[in-house]
Amino acid sequence: MASRWWRRWAWLAVLVVGVVLYVLVLATLIATQNINFVPSMILLGAVIIPATFLTFAQGRSGRWQVPGTTIGLTAFLGGVIGVVAAGWLEYDTLRRLGTVPMVLVGLIEESAKLLVPIVVLVVFRRRLSPSDGLVIGVASGMGFAALETMGYAFTALISSNGNIGDVEQTLFVRALTSPAAHPAWTGLTAGALFALAAAPGARALLVFAGTFVGAVTLHALWDSIGSGVAYVVLSVVSLTWLMIVLRRYRTFNAAHPVT
Repeated sequence: MASRWWRRWAWLAVLVVGVVLYVLVLATLIATQNINFVPSMILLGAVIIPATFLTFAQGRSGRWQVPGTTIGLTAFLGGVIGVVAAGWLEYDTLRRLGTVPMVLVGLIEESAKLLVPIVVLVVFRRRLSPSDGLVIGVASGMGFAALETMGYAFTALISSNGNIGDVEQTLFVRALTSPAAHPAWTGLTAGALFALAAAPGARALLVFAGTFVGAVTLHALWDSIGSGVAYVVLSVVSLTWLMIVLRRYRTFNAAHPVT
């Protein structure tokens, strides 16, 4: 009972410890004016909220089959491979078309973030449930979001000639929006993919295709609209969708598959 309670609320510990560490590093940076602390500040600022959201999703996924090492590797490799694959594909598209339409950006990045979850699915196929797939997708999206945020923060640092305030603002905005973006979208598509693998069929295939199209659409809208109200609406849609699906996946079993 205690372990179940801890698993459900561990995200609070991740959040509190992460924020304390970030504030400690930031205070040290300001007090000492030692730029060696800037990478630590960017790393913590980029990782804390995505890691908190991953822990939250994992604690509410019901049956748990995936080792923590697999989740950690998925977050790391999913982030690195996803960012690199998306970067090359977007660069190639930019070179051919002269611009990259937001729909193509969404399609490329949502596909790239699924590469590592697909490998995990192949390796653990007989043991994983859709809820596990959703959490694995959240982990891959978390790694992608964290690396992308670090890139934005570094760009802010360079373009502002070392203004730490600009870096803090970038990290803060990205942290607030990150759970509703890459982790949520990849969690949804990976969960639908694992549901398809667990119970193959035309309906499950349509659900996966619809989920993927929905994630790409949300991604494209997110990149296209600069309104704060629009971001709030898209965040509510993404997170509500994820929570509904996660609740359904918790009841999944072989006899009554969720489709």
